[in-house]
Amino acid sequence: MKGPDERVLPKAVKLLWDLDDAGSRGPKRGLSLDQILDTAVRVADAEGYAALSMARVAKELGFTTMSLYRYVDSKDTLVELLHDRIFDVTPDLPADGWRAGLEAWAWAEFHAIRAHDWWLDIPMTSPPLGPNNMAWLEAGMRVLSGLDLPEPLKLQLLVNLSIYVIGRTRFLRDTIEQDKQDQDFTAILTTVLDPGRFPIVSAALANRAFDTDDMHWEEADFSFALDRLLDGYQVFIDSHTGA
Repeated sequence: MKGPDERVLPKAVKLLWDLDDAGSRGPKRGLSLDQILDTAVRVADAEGYAALSMARVAKELGFTTMSLYRYVDSKDTLVELLHDRIFDVTPDLPADGWRAGLEAWAWAEFHAIRAHDWWLDIPMTSPPLGPNNMAWLEAGMRVLSGLDLPEPLKLQLLVNLSIYVIGRTRFLRDTIEQDKQDQDFTAILTTVLDPGRFPIVSAALANRAFDTDDMHWEEADFSFALDRLLDGYQVFIDSHTGA
């Protein structure tokens, strides 16, 4: 049986699946693809995605930029590798039903992205193709494997859940950045709102609808919306399985 034709695979895919002899012509002073990727993650964690470049990573490692090109042929390839890198720990999911499993899967993705939220700035030009992302897909599909649903529907449910996580995490990240500017949302609204013109919003404001002092706002917001999404999944799954 013939194996895959590696000639048709993009460079990033070859590197992700260990099908490329990266660095075989490179310097022999301990530099490796793992070192390059770990260093790139550290740079992005500290300085953001915009600071990431081959030259910046090379400088951090103490090598020339040309040395890195012997392992990773371009920044685009580096970024594709990083897209998979932050998901290097596959979630450990409960086995007591699809809802508990998907909830744990979503929270694991939320925390993985929040730990490296510069990942949100990587342009998503194609579906994930790396082994870490495939391991996450495998774990999520296993949660749904016991449902009497067509495989395409199961995949759609999981992809939709991931899109929710990414979108909500992006919203929270950007909102938190705005909060760092010391803008008091409630105080501003209290100052500018005319109760005669905005009676319902003013009443909600008076009843502390916008207050977040008594909770971890990021996680409470994510949890509430995730529960509502899974409520919808419950109705959808029940209607398709006759539960």
